[in-house]
Amino acid sequence: MEERDVPIVAQSTETADWVSRFADEVIAESESRAPGALVVVASGLSPSGPIHLGNLREVMTPHLVADEIRRRGREVRHLISWDDYDRYRKVPAGVPGVDESWAAHIGKPLTSVPAPEGSPHPNWAEHFKAAMTEALGALGVEFDGISQTAQYTSGAYREQILHAMRHRGDIDAILAQYRTKKAPPKKSQKPVDEAELEAAEGSGAAAEDDGSSGSGYFPYKPYCGRCGRDFTTVTAYEDESTALTYLCGAEGCGFEETVRLSEFDRGKLVWKVDWPMRWAYEGVVFEPSGVDHSSPGSSFQVGGQIVGIFGGKQPIGPMYAFVGISGMAKMSSSKGGVPTPGDALRIMEPQLLRWLYARRRPNQSFKIAFDQEIQRLYDEWDKLSAKVADGSALPADAAAHSRAVGTAAGELPRTPRPLPYRTLASVADITAGAEDQTLRILTELDPDTPLTGLDEVRPRLDRAEAWINTQVPADQRTLVRTAPDGELLSTLDEEARESLRLLVEGLDSHWSLDGLTTLVYGVPKQRAGLAPDAKPTPELKVAQRAFFALLYRLLVGRDTGPRLPTLLLAVGAERVRKLLGS
Repeated sequence: MEERDVPIVAQSTETADWVSRFADEVIAESESRAPGALVVVASGLSPSGPIHLGNLREVMTPHLVADEIRRRGREVRHLISWDDYDRYRKVPAGVPGVDESWAAHIGKPLTSVPAPEGSPHPNWAEHFKAAMTEALGALGVEFDGISQTAQYTSGAYREQILHAMRHRGDIDAILAQYRTKKAPPKKSQKPVDEAELEAAEGSGAAAEDDGSSGSGYFPYKPYCGRCGRDFTTVTAYEDESTALTYLCGAEGCGFEETVRLSEFDRGKLVWKVDWPMRWAYEGVVFEPSGVDHSSPGSSFQVGGQIVGIFGGKQPIGPMYAFVGISGMAKMSSSKGGVPTPGDALRIMEPQLLRWLYARRRPNQSFKIAFDQEIQRLYDEWDKLSAKVADGSALPADAAAHSRAVGTAAGELPRTPRPLPYRTLASVADITAGAEDQTLRILTELDPDTPLTGLDEVRPRLDRAEAWINTQVPADQRTLVRTAPDGELLSTLDEEARESLRLLVEGLDSHWSLDGLTTLVYGVPKQRAGLAPDAKPTPELKVAQRAFFALLYRLLVGRDTGPRLPTLLLAVGAERVRKLLGS
């Protein structure tokens, strides 16, 4: 990737975007802790199933802040903790290669669960981590990944575990403040439209038990030495010898074992202790949290008190809001209703997806479109790009655009000639992906500056084609008629016939996207005795809609379809004449 300057607006209070303001706070907090030190920001992801677009906010928020800090010349480290030593909680719905037999693995670490059938990856966690890692690479996200399985099983946290056990009374006292309180209603990622994204597993599991048992309080949970699951209860612990006894309560197991915790690496701290331990261990300055972790008595709030036991400080960071999905119904039946970053990147370029996260403050919810709305989002993006190019964009909008198109390392690969997404989608729809036809149509869009090859409009063309093929139902696809609709043509009145004649006569002289746009809107004006540049009146709009509906019925057999200028170019002048009865 080539080095280049990625301009960011001046960071004044009036013009700075939310990323700049957070970067200011993070740098100030880091300096107050250790002047000149490496700035550490963090995310946590649980590869318990498909890592969805709601979880992506857990990564994009610190990524954007870290990238702004890099742009200012500061060293920063973005950690992603893969919570792959968490327990396997349930068999997720709709995952290919998985059936109910996977329920036998509930309670095991995610890295001890078999990957879905047919996967090239060694275990469940690696299967889902791989898809997310690939998507983050395409998005330009620079991070250091930390496997919690590797950390725990290598003994990296041994001293922290022993410390937590020595101070279990202090931890218990903090947790006791909340156990008697009525739990607030669970907040989850409810759908803004059709799809449901739950945030609960974005950064560990907020609902996990806190270590309480009838035998006392122990903030550590072993995985069973016989069945490998965590249906275990610590029954005794000696601080001096670190002898720990546990009993497995899994059905059909009942294994009991005494181990020396100073030498034992097959278990982990309970979540509400594990998270603040890691804040202290890694020196995290900034980490956002989802709504499930930010309610009273939840892990982020409790962690803010427990982190001091480990000699650390709670990170600063916002609570992030819902990410909704529009138009995923077609995909949800096979995907379990969980759209992933990989799903989004199949139908949109990385720049657009980055922009959706960059332009909204973390506490603002937004939707990611898989339906027709994606065309409007792309139109909005292209208009913003044009404003940035001519210097008319508002400062915060220009900053969001800059964060979308590249990082401190340079600009992301982009489409050399970004034709409108809706045009490319219409062409892909009509041609069914035939490259020779696609090139012919796109070349004729602007005869003065024709395309020399489809690579000029890639990868945007590929994304639009994928959207048509995966998100548009078959009954909404465009099928051009193979023969004229003789019955309809025979019933047309003189007004309709004359309108068709004017259109056909003007095809050759208007054969470009702009020319055909002028022609199809101009025929009803001409029939009404109006000038070509006449302002639309209610009567004219009615006449235009009727004319457009007639053209659609004659060309594709229904009342609507792709934009008519694009459709006419796609069909070709000779075939248009034939279908219109000329």
